[in-house]
Amino acid sequence: MLVELSIIPVKGSLRLREPIAEMLCIVDRSELPYQLTPGGTQIEGTWDGVMALVRECHEQMCKHSPHVFTTIKIEDEVGVENKLLYKEVSL
Repeated sequence: MLVELSIIPVKGSLRLREPIAEMLCIVDRSELPYQLTPGGTQIEGTWDGVMALVRECHEQMCKHSPHVFTTIKIEDEVGVENKLLYKEVSL
């Protein structure tokens, strides 16, 4: 399964460097394959693994902003793995 994640704080400080760095550390620590893109972060893994990571990132951003807008796009193709390595993906 491939997910594109984008989290945008709507209110709060305009200083986003620290919250974004914290989320990147969370993604990196997950050990799931990921790729940063201009529109979000693409993450590959199982449903449970990816959704737990999405939740953790969302909750981390909520610590910095009282209003957070999180979007996810899901591409799920049975039996296909390593999409980030072998194919340019456009979600």
